[in-house]
Amino acid sequence: MSIHFVNAAVIYPDRVEQGFVTVEGHRIKAAGKGLPETGQGDQVYDLRGKYLSPGFVEIHSHGAGGCDFMDGTAEAVITAAKTHLQHGTTTLFPTTLAASREEILNSIDGLRLARRIMTDGPELPGLHMEGPYLNRKQKGAIDEQYIRDPQREEYEEFIFYGEGAISRWTLAPELPGAMEFARCLRDHGIVPSMGHTDAEYSQVLEAYHNGINHVTHLYSAMSGMVRKGGFRYPGLIESAFCIGDLTVEVIADGCHLPVEILEMVYRLKGPEKVALTCDSMRCAGQNVKESVLGSLKNGQRVIIEDDVAKMPDRTAFAGSIATDDRLVRVMYHRARVPLWDCVRMMSLTPASIMGLADQVGSIMPGKTANLISFDEDIRVNGVMVQGSVAFGSFGAGK
Repeated sequence: MSIHFVNAAVIYPDRVEQGFVTVEGHRIKAAGKGLPETGQGDQVYDLRGKYLSPGFVEIHSHGAGGCDFMDGTAEAVITAAKTHLQHGTTTLFPTTLAASREEILNSIDGLRLARRIMTDGPELPGLHMEGPYLNRKQKGAIDEQYIRDPQREEYEEFIFYGEGAISRWTLAPELPGAMEFARCLRDHGIVPSMGHTDAEYSQVLEAYHNGINHVTHLYSAMSGMVRKGGFRYPGLIESAFCIGDLTVEVIADGCHLPVEILEMVYRLKGPEKVALTCDSMRCAGQNVKESVLGSLKNGQRVIIEDDVAKMPDRTAFAGSIATDDRLVRVMYHRARVPLWDCVRMMSLTPASIMGLADQVGSIMPGKTANLISFDEDIRVNGVMVQGSVAFGSFGAGK
């Protein structure tokens, strides 16, 4: 039996085209113009002109729905993941913060158990570890007491304990031992990324040559150009543009970066090098005035105002409260980026960064059937994960 989506505005990486998509089992079987050939017993969904998009791929989120991935329980992981699912995220990389050894190990345990018991939720390929090997001068909202230099014995313990559960790791490349750490990550198939860093261009270039090809939340918690003895030296922000092959992610909630900067990053780097990320905390998908960044036990209190989370003294943002549909909405309606590029930056590009582009991120025969439907305002009404409807309805079916 096949499932057919018809009368859909199908979003491909380079265009939107009226047509159909056919799913069989866990995979996309066909896509094209017009109508598909249907067989007896097939399920047909008439989207009546709504968009049919690849599911969103979120590579940096700390939580949602009142739960943080640092809570260390499967229940927290599942609640946060299913909250993101309702907003179109079908592939999610739960993100940790700099924390104690015990809390990091608990987060690994929580992910593993959640992957075993969760049904009708997004795919969870692995954790994104944000720290603890960061620069204190660029700590942002991260608790300084947990920030430290790379320690081989410690990170090897995390890597071996988290085998198969860690996919990405953000570090500051200027720290002592950082390049050895980055090479170790590459050897274990973990994607290293630069973030929370004071690195200058020469250090960024060295990191790039040591396999660190991605930049965590561009502009947030990182170095810009500085002057020394009258001469100007590029920081990571400028280096991200100077080194063409570096990929970047931007928090496109409309608060962390002005829409003019979002449009500039898109224009200068191109949609194949820019991923959208929500970098959300536990209060994403909720209507609250206060929350906690990190675990309930050791996290930091934050306030919610102006549609973003802030530190209580209002000196810095503490993370976003956005979900991925909002990011696409901001880029499409406010930054005036073509919809297919907005979706690409929320699906195929992050999938490519994480080495998953042959599996997810675009509508193509043979790929996993992770699909979503939404209207012109990017309001998600249906979500399919691995060929099964996991949330909402795709419209009139027969």
